[in-house]
Amino acid sequence: MATESQDIETVTTNVATGQPDNKTRRYDRQLRLWAATGQNALESSRVLAIGATATATSVLKNLVLPGIGHFTVLDHRTVTPEDAGNNFFFEGQKSIGKRRADEAVRLLGELNDSVEGKADQANIEEVLSNNPEYLLQFNLVIAHNLDAVLLDKLAKFLWSDPSYPTLMVVRSAGFLAEFFIQFHEHTVIESHSEAMPSLRIDKPFPELYEHAMSLDLDNMDPMDHAHIPYVVILIRALEDWKKAHGGNPPKTYAEKQQFKKGIQAMKKKHDEENFDEAEAQAYRAWTETTVPSEISSLFQDPALSSLSPSSPPFFHLLSALHKFTLQPPHTLPLTSTLPDMRSDTKNYIHLQTLYKRRAEEEKKVFKSFISKDVQIDEELVDSFVKNAHAILVMRGKRWGEFDEDSAALANSLVISPRETATHLALSANSSQSLKSAAPPTAESLKAQVQSIVGSGVELPEEQLDAAVGEVARAPTSDLPNVAAFLGGMVAQEAIKMITKQYVPQKGYLVIDMIDMWTGPTGL
Repeated sequence: MATESQDIETVTTNVATGQPDNKTRRYDRQLRLWAATGQNALESSRVLAIGATATATSVLKNLVLPGIGHFTVLDHRTVTPEDAGNNFFFEGQKSIGKRRADEAVRLLGELNDSVEGKADQANIEEVLSNNPEYLLQFNLVIAHNLDAVLLDKLAKFLWSDPSYPTLMVVRSAGFLAEFFIQFHEHTVIESHSEAMPSLRIDKPFPELYEHAMSLDLDNMDPMDHAHIPYVVILIRALEDWKKAHGGNPPKTYAEKQQFKKGIQAMKKKHDEENFDEAEAQAYRAWTETTVPSEISSLFQDPALSSLSPSSPPFFHLLSALHKFTLQPPHTLPLTSTLPDMRSDTKNYIHLQTLYKRRAEEEKKVFKSFISKDVQIDEELVDSFVKNAHAILVMRGKRWGEFDEDSAALANSLVISPRETATHLALSANSSQSLKSAAPPTAESLKAQVQSIVGSGVELPEEQLDAAVGEVARAPTSDLPNVAAFLGGMVAQEAIKMITKQYVPQKGYLVIDMIDMWTGPTGL
């Protein structure tokens, strides 16, 4: 039992020393995705699921398995025969008549004994009326097919303060579904972007430049010549080009082609693949290293103009980054991460050492710009500097805001007709349930959709007919296969929000499991 209680730093240290414990073996694959920082965030999280539906329990399954800290199921109802037939986390006939929350928590808890689960038989309507602060003990609230009036009240309460929990709204009817994440602000440092940070080939730091220019390429041993990293080749080729062209890099298409031919002319043997690689990466030589526009735009964020010691650490780091970029060479801090390249161990390690040494120097400069009034964890600073080329600040919307904006709806119906039509069919289903206890018809749903968008907006007939037809066929069904699919997708986005890694979905993600497509709307 002692090993189960180890924190994740201890666990990952054990991995490095070749002594993985039970916890490491259990979470090995996911640690490769979000590392110790992400796992720590998961293990500190508290999640509330409102209603023990098949979809809600499927979402929780995919959060319990990777090890969230705590989950609560809030449900005052008992298990019906219908529930027992579609929810994998009820025990069929044995569960009928028992509390839904109790049964769901009991069976979900069997998936991971390190996760704390709690059943709460309170009614969400009473909670919202008498004790809404109950919700504030959680980081994330998940609501599936919640009554429209209660959902609206829940969303408005959680939106009333930026510090209140994130809300994930999930709706499904038959083989159609959608989910939406309500948040004020979400910052991401480790977005895991595929974009590589700059190698500064056009602006080499002194040690890198001296190394590239010190090599005697003409008299070098052929074996060594075939293992020069392409970074060094490009710096050398660019310097030679600039000397012959007034200090300018290749600009026109013809000049760029000529530059590539010059790289090939540097070969000693025709099969030197490192020079072929340098030719393929030649664009790095004539592409100016600057602060990417998506990063420089963050420097205009209103949060930077009102920084205080209580401001989130992210914005103090963003402020420091802005000050860093104002200094020559007006770039982001260098990262020691190098891509794979054709070279031998000696040359690659030497190049990596140069980058690492320079990166450490620039990190010290970066730290000097952080306000002395705030204390920021060293690991967070390191992560920020390493990922500075791909940081994000996302601003979200309140649930229901999209359906209140007829102009936005009309525009989305033109841009993404099938996604918006499906979303509107689900919205009409929610609205219809408030007006009548009778099952909706395709005609009544279409009329409700027209009421939502306004009489002057033209609806995409084919896409809307398909959507309202399916919703009318199964307006309240929570199908096991749809629940399983939604469980994976919603949990994935929940993990992104909890760990603040990867980029979460914005707007509504609409899912059609008849024609098998997903697509966003209401961005």
